[in-house]
Amino acid sequence: MAAAASAVPPSLDGIALAAPDAAAVRQPSSPQAWGGPRSGQEPTLSDRVVDYQIEARLDPEAHTIEGKQRLSWRNRSAVPVRSVYLHLYLNAFEGEGSTFMSEQRRLGFAFRSDVPIKKGDWGYIELKKVQQAGVAVPWYFVQPDGGPATDRTVVRLDLPQAVAPGGSTTLDIDFFDQLPRVLARTGYFGSFHLVGQWFPKMAVLELPGERGATAPRWNAHEFHLHSEFYADFGRYEVRIDVPEGYTVGATGELQGEPKKQGGRVIHHYVQGDVHDFAWTADKRFAPPLKAVYEGEGSPKVQVQVLYPPEYAHNAPVVLKATLDALAWFSKTLGPYPYRTVTAVVPPFNAKEAGGMEYPTFFTADSYADQTPGTLAHFGQEFVTIHEFGHGYFYGILASNEFEEPFLDEGLNEFWDQRMIQARGQRAPMTTAALKRLGVGTTVDVFEGERLGAGLKDPPDGLGQNSWHRHSSGSYGTVYSRTATAMRDLEAQIGREKLELAFKTYYQRWKFRHPSTADLREVLAEVSGQPALVQRLFEQHIYASRSVDDRVESFKSVEELPLLGRHISPDGRRSELDKDAQEDLVEKLRKQWKKDHPASSSKAEAKKDPQTGEVLAEPGPFPYRTTVVLRRRGAAVPQTLRVRFADGSVEMVRWDDQQSWARFSWVKPVKAVSAELDPERLHYLDQNQLDNSRALKSDGRAARRIASDAGSLLQTLLALVATL
Repeated sequence: MAAAASAVPPSLDGIALAAPDAAAVRQPSSPQAWGGPRSGQEPTLSDRVVDYQIEARLDPEAHTIEGKQRLSWRNRSAVPVRSVYLHLYLNAFEGEGSTFMSEQRRLGFAFRSDVPIKKGDWGYIELKKVQQAGVAVPWYFVQPDGGPATDRTVVRLDLPQAVAPGGSTTLDIDFFDQLPRVLARTGYFGSFHLVGQWFPKMAVLELPGERGATAPRWNAHEFHLHSEFYADFGRYEVRIDVPEGYTVGATGELQGEPKKQGGRVIHHYVQGDVHDFAWTADKRFAPPLKAVYEGEGSPKVQVQVLYPPEYAHNAPVVLKATLDALAWFSKTLGPYPYRTVTAVVPPFNAKEAGGMEYPTFFTADSYADQTPGTLAHFGQEFVTIHEFGHGYFYGILASNEFEEPFLDEGLNEFWDQRMIQARGQRAPMTTAALKRLGVGTTVDVFEGERLGAGLKDPPDGLGQNSWHRHSSGSYGTVYSRTATAMRDLEAQIGREKLELAFKTYYQRWKFRHPSTADLREVLAEVSGQPALVQRLFEQHIYASRSVDDRVESFKSVEELPLLGRHISPDGRRSELDKDAQEDLVEKLRKQWKKDHPASSSKAEAKKDPQTGEVLAEPGPFPYRTTVVLRRRGAAVPQTLRVRFADGSVEMVRWDDQQSWARFSWVKPVKAVSAELDPERLHYLDQNQLDNSRALKSDGRAARRIASDAGSLLQTLLALVATL
């Protein structure tokens, strides 16, 4: 049994825990971290550290699970291990004393739709027995991040027998789950059960040279409101016992036909080279919608969609998006390595179960309407692509979602939107009702990400951990701001270099838990622009700088004869006063018109092919054009483009750390416009309306504001209509 929190003794081996404020790693991992790169010639896809054999019996009326687990763990370190740590994630939902619920209540953090919790809705996991080689193992609840003493999401086991370096041990564990009413990623509603974070799960022992570690350390954070997961790769063999009439879907491959006995059915699943296992069971599921994916380098993949009858119209959308995502991620990162994909459409009143990822298994969303070209239809497509995409960034790369969530959520969001663009899609901002009225618009997906990225004064760097954040909104920008930052990097280094860098990152670090520094090093190496990559990481990943460059002033004026004393070529002195200047200017203008009698008609006949502006010819006096640029944030490499009335263009680079810059030209004709970032490389710039100026009135800015306002209004109307 567990001891009281105040009586927790020190660990038996003195191995430290990861720091409570651990976040984005700066030191690259060793080339041999996690066993070194996987060549594909090894007997297994991953260097397996754990093996789980689990028996789970579901009571769908009480919403409970009786569990038995044989957990084998290998000590990769060079020191004996006496104390190990397990995650008991389900205890986040046992009451308001958990770290998860405390953050939601005390800090005012929101989570999804904040489903109210009523009596009987709570859930928990209880350890019934833990033995090592038949000997009882004492355990202690600990709070590695300094959370409340009432948090029981991490437990330390003090082993009777040390695990030698390179050796393994097996723990026999009996446990009991009370599933919560679906409120965050797991639970039940009616007969529907989404079973995630449900078994005692070994924490990760990191070694020197892995994710910045300099000595062996346990990475065992509490279950925070916004944190997700991090675990070793291994093999799962799970037997799921449910009443007859229940359809089951799960991580991995079903081993033969389910076995019936005594009015119940046992489903046997096995999956290697994954780091988690989840499943679903419901007696209301319709017959699954199935397909097969066959792609170069992948095994034959059995794809199925489980769905309730009321959302049958969602299933084809989910199936097609899953197949499309399989092809896209296999082509752009690497072939999908598993033999199954199961997607689940949650039933009515269980949307909190939607949008969640597990290895080879994910939940999509559920929408009453699936009219093509509407926000709901696009939303179902995108959620499906996003959750499948996690199978690569969260699943195969398996970065630490506790400490570096942007490596999963943010990079996945970026790659998903690249897929949407590659399909030639834009995001619709209308409902079915508005579409029938002929009202609707679309936005570029990265423009949409930019609008939701919180670019003005971001309080947290993208590389901050998932719990030490200013607000839920700040955590939410991990998705959009990362996608925007990576989009800007692609705009600067080019599509081919960006794609090669991500493919290299995936090939080098698949099944190996890369860190922020490992991503940074690959991007710097492949792009050939390490300074550019380093600047982006320092400004936006390791810190929280905003970008706000603008054209502060723009003028183009004639250079008239100068007042004052002058010396002529023959050495004679003269003085030009104001009256004399006016007379001289008038004289020279008349003379120029006399010498160029057809200049006006010629100018009217010639137009700039890009702008449509009428081109002008030089006049009697040149023009001095001056542009002042101003910076109110992080320095980024900028380009200024100035267009002139004769169709000529001047381009200048602004790439220093100064807060302002002034550029000036003397040309025969007047300037017509000055534009900063004309190639739109910097979506991170919080206000792009002040990036350009024109000497003549131009309605483009006003139209842009009206368009943004209209899109926002339609988005709000669409969201209201889908509630």
